[in-house]
Amino acid sequence: MSVASAAEQAFRSTHGTEPAGLWAAPGRVNLIGEHTDYNDGFVLPFAIPQQTVAAVAPFAGPGWTITSDLVNETVSFETTGPGEVQGWAGYVAGIVWALQDAGFDVPPARIALSSDVPLGSGLSSSAALESAVLTALTDLGGFDLPVAARPGLAQRAENVYVGAPTGIMDQSASIRCEQGKALFLDCRSLEVEQIPFDLAAEGLAILIINSNAPHQHVDGEYGARRKSCEEGARILGVPALRDVTPDELDEALAKIDDEVIRRRVRHIVTEDQRVLDTVDLLRAGRAREIGPLLTASHVSMRDDFEITVDQVDVAVEAALASGAYGARMTGGGFGGCVLALIDTDKAETTTAAIEMAYEQRGFTAPTIWPATPAQGARKL
Repeated sequence: MSVASAAEQAFRSTHGTEPAGLWAAPGRVNLIGEHTDYNDGFVLPFAIPQQTVAAVAPFAGPGWTITSDLVNETVSFETTGPGEVQGWAGYVAGIVWALQDAGFDVPPARIALSSDVPLGSGLSSSAALESAVLTALTDLGGFDLPVAARPGLAQRAENVYVGAPTGIMDQSASIRCEQGKALFLDCRSLEVEQIPFDLAAEGLAILIINSNAPHQHVDGEYGARRKSCEEGARILGVPALRDVTPDELDEALAKIDDEVIRRRVRHIVTEDQRVLDTVDLLRAGRAREIGPLLTASHVSMRDDFEITVDQVDVAVEAALASGAYGARMTGGGFGGCVLALIDTDKAETTTAAIEMAYEQRGFTAPTIWPATPAQGARKL
């Protein structure tokens, strides 16, 4: 059964009636640009076919009732403030709160959710949930809310209501990505450019390796990285680390006494440049050449930002040893997924090499599949 059919069936079985419509939003893979978003930097995600679907209908109210087939649970709430609704339902309540806080009269609604975005994998299941619900409620309410403004509202729901200190990349990808494109996002100006990303035309593919070592964003490690970056910017007297160029990096690092902060700053400054270099290569139709940039990104995340774990490091090493052009962890870190740029006809051999490496280490087997750039949030 498709995710859309599952959401529709869940709505029907819970409420005994048909939904007014189905709204979908995808998960995402970040091709390159990790932890640069909250540093006002550059990112390059693309949406994946896996998605969250919300079957929604208005009702007399008051309040909102949400069901999810992933947890087999129904949650209802009325007027709500940050943190009052916990767990998975908090992401929905956060969207309602953020819309109301922005001055919109959110219609009471019943919502049934279904998703095939892997949870805890670094593919942004939370942003897919937020974006699907936001798109649905915006349509139902007839709100004048431009697409370009929606990621910021969804991010506010996650930052303020849920309490996760994420940047704006995930929501931007889930809402604004286009099929067959990667989304080049300037996280300061919020300007976007749709970058052609038709790997099949060049005989290439992106392989996604879910390490099955789950990560969590609402924890001390993610927040600590963000605080280190903010402290680095304060020491250097710049609005954000995006304002330090690679040419200025050595001089900037010499001003920082704390070795940990120095490493964090070095990752962000070099990662921003890797995003720009990757975009230049893709614009020129030279996708195969981005491989070394992907691998350099992983080394920087491993050594300078210190957010990788053994499972993702082993997946990267095995992919490269089997002939991948480049490989890196994708997502916030401490588990999650790896992406590898490979020749299309090398998918089976690369998959087998990674599976064998996991087996030899005694790790839980990874889940591996090819990813193609998909469409952002929409009504089905």
